[in-house]
Amino acid sequence: MKQYETIIGLEVHVELATKTKIFCGCSTEFGGAPNTHTCPVCTGMPGSLPVLNKKVVEFALKAGLATNCQIHQYCKFDRKNYFYPDNPQNYQISQLYLPICHDGWVEIETSAGKKKIRIHEMHMEEDAGKLIHDEWEDCSLVDYNRSGVPLIEIVSEPDMRSADEVIAYLEKLRCIMQYLGVSDCKLQEGSMRADVNLSVREVGTEKFGTRTEMKNINSFKAIAHAIEGERERQIELLEMGKAVTQETRRWDDNKESSHAMRSKEDAKDYRYFPDPDLPPIHISSEWIEELKKGLPEFREEKQLRYQEEYGLPAYDAGILTESRHLSDLFEEVATLCGNAKKAANWFMVEVLRLMKDKGLEPEKVSFTPKHLSDLLEMIEKKEVSPQNAKKVFELVFDEDIDPVAYVEEHGLKIVEDTGLLTDTITKILDANPGPLAELLSGKDKVMSFFVGQIMKELKGKANPASVREALNAEIEKRK
Repeated sequence: MKQYETIIGLEVHVELATKTKIFCGCSTEFGGAPNTHTCPVCTGMPGSLPVLNKKVVEFALKAGLATNCQIHQYCKFDRKNYFYPDNPQNYQISQLYLPICHDGWVEIETSAGKKKIRIHEMHMEEDAGKLIHDEWEDCSLVDYNRSGVPLIEIVSEPDMRSADEVIAYLEKLRCIMQYLGVSDCKLQEGSMRADVNLSVREVGTEKFGTRTEMKNINSFKAIAHAIEGERERQIELLEMGKAVTQETRRWDDNKESSHAMRSKEDAKDYRYFPDPDLPPIHISSEWIEELKKGLPEFREEKQLRYQEEYGLPAYDAGILTESRHLSDLFEEVATLCGNAKKAANWFMVEVLRLMKDKGLEPEKVSFTPKHLSDLLEMIEKKEVSPQNAKKVFELVFDEDIDPVAYVEEHGLKIVEDTGLLTDTITKILDANPGPLAELLSGKDKVMSFFVGQIMKELKGKANPASVREALNAEIEKRK
């Protein structure tokens, strides 16, 4: 039986996190009422002229430098002509002939080890609007809020061979963009989308097969399903002696199948030509050097530093660096409390637990680092019990309360009154003659019951070690 190899390349669209659009001053904020973030420029009104947003160029340069790309210091915009209702000008301003970045690479982890995925080019362009299909009214409506939102399109070489490699590449790109702060890369909001170019060929042959393209897939799960589904479809065609048609297909994740949309266009079909309204861009070497110096410490560097500087296990370092926002929070807490391991343990257990329980993305975690540091210090000084500390931290996490003030106001500070502790132990022992008899006869397991009852009576305001020590002394007296 013939063995087939899958050849995959991606075109990844990343929505840039600028406050305004690429060629006008309209807001890029997600979720506004339809057609409220618009003006004559982004709705394609006759006579309106585009003005390039410098921040878009800066973000594109940062993304290119972070992915080891070469920079075209002289680049320009081109018009890509096509007719579709959500494209108000009947052309898209993009870059074909001189994209801002080219010939880069990123490294991913695969089951066989590290692998470089080459980047053919990275170019700036504007997004189109959005069609909303109303089945009830049997019509389509268009929202131009997204029209003119700045994008970079990252075009890879066909270097990936499986869905796992594709997901690893996308996760790497997403992490880089989020660390740079150039995009939030929220797939559910469309700020990161991928077009999958896929073909198959017999193992051992050098020539690529005919490729198809699946457009704008916006979840990792759907991308993996689309790759497996399209691979099987193409292999089935070849096994039947039929040819694969070069075309654009749409993946339906509910039906787990794709269907043809249109024949695949080439550049000539779009009648590209230089945009006459936008001058060429000249990028100075000084600006590039300045941006290079300002690049952040990326995840891999942080992971190694956390292991070497803080002595954290590789697994913990990996989890804590998945999000730049979370890693920044952790580092501030570690610095303030002076105990990175204790801070890491609290993040790995309590912070991640609350994030999961509340369905929060890391970027939504917003407590003040000093508040967690103060709470950890109180635990260290045995001023609050671990159980009460967890309850207090839930309020720190939700409402960012001051834990020191809260513990004082609600009487949660650990009781150091030995007289009160002695009276409480006597009260609990006398109220439980059965378990007491078992304890006096040598059944040490009953000790945990009494410690729990005493802690409950004192509302967690006693040091468990002090309780156990005083309880042992009282038991010895009664033997």
